[in-house]
Amino acid sequence: MELKEAREQIDRIDRQLTDLFVERMQVAQQVAAYKREHGLPVLDRERERQVIASRTAQAGEEMATYTRVLYNTLMDLSRSYQSGKNSRNSPLPDKIKEALERTPQQFPVSATVACQGVEGAYSQIACDKLFRQASITYFRTWEGVFQAVDKGLCRYGVLPIENSTAGSVNQVYDLMNRYRFHIARGVRLRVEHTLLAHPGVTLGEITEVYSHEQAIQQCGHFLKDHPSIKVHVCENTAAAARMVAQSERRDVAAISSRNCGALYGLTVLEDGIQDNANNYTRFICISKELEIYPGANKTSMMLSIPHKPGSLYQIISKFASLDLNLTKLESRPIPGKDFEFMFYFDIDASIYAPETVELVAQLDEELERFTYLGSYLEQ
Repeated sequence: MELKEAREQIDRIDRQLTDLFVERMQVAQQVAAYKREHGLPVLDRERERQVIASRTAQAGEEMATYTRVLYNTLMDLSRSYQSGKNSRNSPLPDKIKEALERTPQQFPVSATVACQGVEGAYSQIACDKLFRQASITYFRTWEGVFQAVDKGLCRYGVLPIENSTAGSVNQVYDLMNRYRFHIARGVRLRVEHTLLAHPGVTLGEITEVYSHEQAIQQCGHFLKDHPSIKVHVCENTAAAARMVAQSERRDVAAISSRNCGALYGLTVLEDGIQDNANNYTRFICISKELEIYPGANKTSMMLSIPHKPGSLYQIISKFASLDLNLTKLESRPIPGKDFEFMFYFDIDASIYAPETVELVAQLDEELERFTYLGSYLEQ
């Protein structure tokens, strides 16, 4: 058979498939109407398993796997279409609608904000980018920030969530899972690390350096080039700078920001010592209540899935079926649960788009553990 003839046959089959697909979805709409009338859920796993098993057996051994994938996708599309036609049991659409109506049209200019560290910390710099007049309270740990928001001591908390070099800040993700707060805003901050010491000290005098573990990871090449320098982890880069400033020792230095050097009277021994010149950290602004401000174009969520083949694929296929762009997928083990993971997703999708609300409602209905973290603008 010639290539042209083969392609003509494929085109003919594809036209037939398209007509049959449209017919199938129209029948699915009738199913949706019946389920709506009788108060039945969209998802019927037993029925789906029967259909997939039957069609897989019909296809034969060679095509079994491909047929299973095809019908899993068809089921996802059908379920998505039915969900869009039915009123859902999930309270999320109403919760999102209420938040959109209740949230002011402008992000606050001033607010009480919790940050981890001390004055000069990158969290404080990120906070100043988010708010023009923030009243900042500092806490020693990230959990302290969550507790402050939880108890109402501060309306918001600003925390790092991901670095372009060192990756995700896993402790913050774990705390988001525990506290179930929401993300109201995001900001990307360019991070430039400097080596700070007392005025008049030279690099050759330094024997010990202090910084946060993430900053230490981000400056791995510099530290590798100076193997004689002993590295100490502390709770924050700004706290490291303050510790060095308060020390009378001339052989200690801090990896921190140039801003902290000016703040604590230290001089820059080496500038730009991070491994990557394009070193960015994403910060999130968390709130206890769901707040969705105008311009929200990113949505974050976390969920767990059954520990069985194809579970993650079935979730990811939903994003594809609704034409939503998945920008982040992070997994974290669930404490006390063998081989069970919590997955964190970011999608570039406006919360004003019906398909975004449709997706979170579907996931909330179908999964045993699902949390909508919020929709927000990232600066």
